[in-house]
Amino acid sequence: MVIRKANKVDAETITEQLFLAMEEILYAFIGMKDHKKAKSFLRYFVEKENNQYSYENCLVVESGNEVIGTLNIYDGGKLESLRAPIIAYIKTHFGIGFHHEEETQEGEYYIDSLGISRSHQGKGTGTALLKFTIDKYVKSDQRTIGLLVDEDNPNAEKLYLKLGFELIGRKTLAGKKMKHLQLRPKVKE
Repeated sequence: MVIRKANKVDAETITEQLFLAMEEILYAFIGMKDHKKAKSFLRYFVEKENNQYSYENCLVVESGNEVIGTLNIYDGGKLESLRAPIIAYIKTHFGIGFHHEEETQEGEYYIDSLGISRSHQGKGTGTALLKFTIDKYVKSDQRTIGLLVDEDNPNAEKLYLKLGFELIGRKTLAGKKMKHLQLRPKVKE
């Protein structure tokens, strides 16, 4: 298993994997429950640069020659500029305003989404990807990472807490009640 920065050629697989993690939220973003349109919307942004869902902001897990997992992470302080093209696209293509909560903020690298191919779920791939991210961002770069976990997903929350994340608050995103968790670097003495 190899973990690496994603490339543009990974866009189709990244889209499939992130869609598994964000399907309901994407429907809320585009204002309709249309599988094809939601996936097409996501693919458009995964392939582009300078937005929150860009391949540029993804890490992927490869096994053999197959990408089996994707983690989308970016600087929370840049959310407004990374989200601007998405807001404009939704307004132009779906004719609706985008009024969703800010799920992250300055001082936090935000794990927006984590998706594992269905055939590799439950085999430790997601945990390996999270541990890699913790080692890189928290331990090596001394950055705080954060994420939101759905209150209706206690198994995911249990994993995050086991990895060292702590509850810092609650948020609502696309109508879902979420817990905001963070993992901060240890203070060096």
